[in-house]
Amino acid sequence: MALRDSDPAEVGGYRIEDRLGSGGMGVVYLARSASGRRLAVKVVHGQYADDDEFRTRFRREVAAARQVSGAFTAPVVDADADAPRPWMATLYIPGEDLGTHVRRHGPLPPDRLRGLAAGLAEALRDIHRAGVVHRDLKPANVMLADDGPRVIDFGISRAAEAAGMDALTQTGRVMGTPPFMSPEQFASPQEVGPATDIFSLGAVLVYAATRRGPFDSPSPWETATRVVEGTPELTGVPADLLPFVRLCLEKHPKSRPGPDELLHLLREGRLPDPRPEPPVRQDPEPARPRRRRWWPAAVAATAVLAAVAATTVLARAGGSDPHDPHDLPAGWHTWHRQAADPTAGHPNAMGPSGPFSRCVLADRALVCAGDGIMAARFDLDDGRNVWTRPMDPTPAETSASGGGTIIGTRRGAVYAFGADSSDLRTGEEPQSRTRYTVQALDPDTGRTIWRTPVADTVDGIGPEYGGAVATPAGVIATYGDASDSYALLDAAHGKVRWQRDLPGGADSDCGLTGAGGQAYLICRDTDSKGDRERTVVTQLDPATGKARWQVTAKGLLSLLGETGGRLVLGADPVMEKLAGLTLIDASSHVLTTVRLSIPRNASGARLVRGTLYLTLTSGGVRAIDPRTGRELWQSNSTIEQPGPPTASATRLYLASPTGRLAALDLRTGKVTGTLPGRDESDNIGSGDTAAAPVLSGDALYVPYGLRSVYSVDIHDL
Repeated sequence: MALRDSDPAEVGGYRIEDRLGSGGMGVVYLARSASGRRLAVKVVHGQYADDDEFRTRFRREVAAARQVSGAFTAPVVDADADAPRPWMATLYIPGEDLGTHVRRHGPLPPDRLRGLAAGLAEALRDIHRAGVVHRDLKPANVMLADDGPRVIDFGISRAAEAAGMDALTQTGRVMGTPPFMSPEQFASPQEVGPATDIFSLGAVLVYAATRRGPFDSPSPWETATRVVEGTPELTGVPADLLPFVRLCLEKHPKSRPGPDELLHLLREGRLPDPRPEPPVRQDPEPARPRRRRWWPAAVAATAVLAAVAATTVLARAGGSDPHDPHDLPAGWHTWHRQAADPTAGHPNAMGPSGPFSRCVLADRALVCAGDGIMAARFDLDDGRNVWTRPMDPTPAETSASGGGTIIGTRRGAVYAFGADSSDLRTGEEPQSRTRYTVQALDPDTGRTIWRTPVADTVDGIGPEYGGAVATPAGVIATYGDASDSYALLDAAHGKVRWQRDLPGGADSDCGLTGAGGQAYLICRDTDSKGDRERTVVTQLDPATGKARWQVTAKGLLSLLGETGGRLVLGADPVMEKLAGLTLIDASSHVLTTVRLSIPRNASGARLVRGTLYLTLTSGGVRAIDPRTGRELWQSNSTIEQPGPPTASATRLYLASPTGRLAALDLRTGKVTGTLPGRDESDNIGSGDTAAAPVLSGDALYVPYGLRSVYSVDIHDL
């Protein structure tokens, strides 16, 4: 994230290098000490510096963080609570927070989920042994480091022994994040003890496993009521962790185990189940919360009111937790915009002719590509088209440089393919020569951070057809003028760190793709007789490009995605009926095949949130369980030529190239809301499809028409 002119050059003698993020209470910077150590420096916003109570809380955060120094927390290096703008420096932990990771990549696979459970239990053991209660354990406060999770942000923690003496929790405020708070935090926050962190641990694990909390609701009132009295929704939590989660989510604090007991249960593999799992309700209405005798009704009602107030404060302070009601950027309103045409006036410019092919979130902005656009940025709140970069800034008369493809993102950068074409007049027929590049763009300004040539061809197929994968180390892309190899371009400078030949060279049918946070090379071939078709799946080590493992499957297959630690592959349903799926366990590499209950043709096949969705140009949608091949439901979305779907925790969203939108219930396929199209012009071709809608909090961003996007609050559908 780029630094701003108002940002300090140094804080406390530590040189500021970058912004890591900002929230309602302060800004976090990446800094470096004199010895070269990287630090995360949290600086409080100026408006809070004169608030004596806030300074007291900040001093307590520093003191609490200093007390905890386990392997699963971020140790404090330095701090000054008395500075004009208080600050605290902790050891920098590279990686995403759990909330961001799950929103971007989906639920964690079972093995990572179990590791997360153990790591957080160890972190809580260290925190509680230091006499501290965290009180705000949530996905945003869990960093996914390479060597395990780390718990951060002790902003509302306090000493366990000071429960009855803390004046700051006796002012009528409810502190915390409601979907991850414990029942006792709503009723009597002055009596909160270590058991409250155990309850939050259970809620965090449910979110990591399912991308939703166990008590989620659109209303803060109902969320608080569910936490206090309701039964947690645990559908999707792996069976071997269900007992662990249920123990954590016991309503009464004394019924919950401590961290040592949880670690013992994980090690021994014996997780007693405190009660049978409640049956899944078939009706769409939420279950009415059961009243427990230990919970006084008047206190519960007061707690719910306090939760509503606390949630409102969080929203006004700029909180971005995905569970906040009407989670929208500050100043957000519905909008629709068309990207500027960056090559307007060029003699060979074609002008807009269709919709974007992909849009992604990047540093609190929407960035889209396609139809000759390398990348275009729209502000999330008002849709302002801040910048637009063409795929080819000076297109040749015979240019065939492609439409523009976003490869992926990292903090402070968007990766995309670029091109520069020129006409060759050496023969009777004019030819086009194109130099293809991979570029890293600054999401704020569109400035090119680095540009690396990856191919130089004459009337050849560009490297975007071979695919590319964004990894923490950089971009793995097809490479060479003949696109006969693949290479890693490092994240910092785009330098080639390694290069390896593609199996079969330039004539191979190989592509790079990503799934489950890993990079894969998918190669398909047929023997000389044409009767033995196979697909070779190779997981790549980003550090070296070598194969971590390789599995060969029958048939010409495409990688549809990953769910539950298994890769899901299938034939192209456009070319032939999809009769079955091939599953590959990413840990054991065991290959299994699953027959579909009814073979299907489709215009698209997408794996979203663990379910395979087949779409038809007529608007038909079929949901299939990839583990069994069983059809879950079929529906008519009413959306013609639907593009790739997007899903929230409860609904599936489909859009047409003209901008018509439909929301379908994930469980039943019933259409629950629609919006009419916005572009019925003749420019939209019969073969066009738009990019998948992008969901950010409660805002849905829908690409459509001629390089256009509109936004909608999903609560209005």
